[in-house]
Amino acid sequence: MAAKKLYISQPAVSRQVQNLERQLNTPIFYRDKRKARLTETGHILVKYAEQILSLCEETCQALDELKSINSGTLVIGASQTTGTYLMPRLIGIFRHKYPQIRIELKVHSTRRISWGVANGEIDLAIVGGEVPPELQGTLEIISYAEDELALIIPQAHPFATLQSIQKEDLYRLRFIALDTQSTIRSVIENTLTQSGIDSRYFKIEMELNSIEAIKNAVQSGLGAAFVSVSAISKELELGILHWAKIEDVTIKRTLSILINPKRYYANPIKNFEKEIMEILLTSAASTNIP
Repeated sequence: MAAKKLYISQPAVSRQVQNLERQLNTPIFYRDKRKARLTETGHILVKYAEQILSLCEETCQALDELKSINSGTLVIGASQTTGTYLMPRLIGIFRHKYPQIRIELKVHSTRRISWGVANGEIDLAIVGGEVPPELQGTLEIISYAEDELALIIPQAHPFATLQSIQKEDLYRLRFIALDTQSTIRSVIENTLTQSGIDSRYFKIEMELNSIEAIKNAVQSGLGAAFVSVSAISKELELGILHWAKIEDVTIKRTLSILINPKRYYANPIKNFEKEIMEILLTSAASTNIP
């Protein structure tokens, strides 16, 4: 496989590996009849080799910037809700000002996006969940706004006629929830617990991993759900869903920008961060929903 990728013969690759092992005075592979496996030395060597290659790429990128200040490729990461409902608008604004910059958007869980930033696969990310504890000392986390989570119910539900519902009413609802690995679900459960509500006694009808699927399920009368207010602005405007306010309970989460301070940041990334921060901070000043 390595020989094919390098366009050289397998014996030539074997000789290079053997030469490297002689120079290091230690084996890189365990060899048997079936296949070769990396030794502990081999794993360490691969780890640092990948870092060296990454630095080489960053060096080339920095040199390329001398030729073109406002061009290049920008890889942006986002958690599910921000990636679906917030990022398209922000990217559209940015692209209007910098049409020559190519943007690639990756949407995954907050945990996966955070690791992408840490590993250098993603240049900058905007997330709405909690960054993994093991990365909180590694990444630069810039909090910029709060996103309120709303309890949505069908317009035909009896609670939709009430100005607000009581905490006890939550136990009478059938819920459609995000899967247990979702950071939004953790925020909801923790906030409810602080308000004296035990979500373990909620009637969970089904678990889905898509906000759109959850909204459609609620609209179809299958139950109630907690979702970001930014995800239901159109449905509320059209009267498709009802936002049921809970007396004395407000559920919010912090939206954050993630960058890796150890990486070299090219001009496209600096421009995006500057422009988007201005947009986000302006939005945050006027509303809790970016």
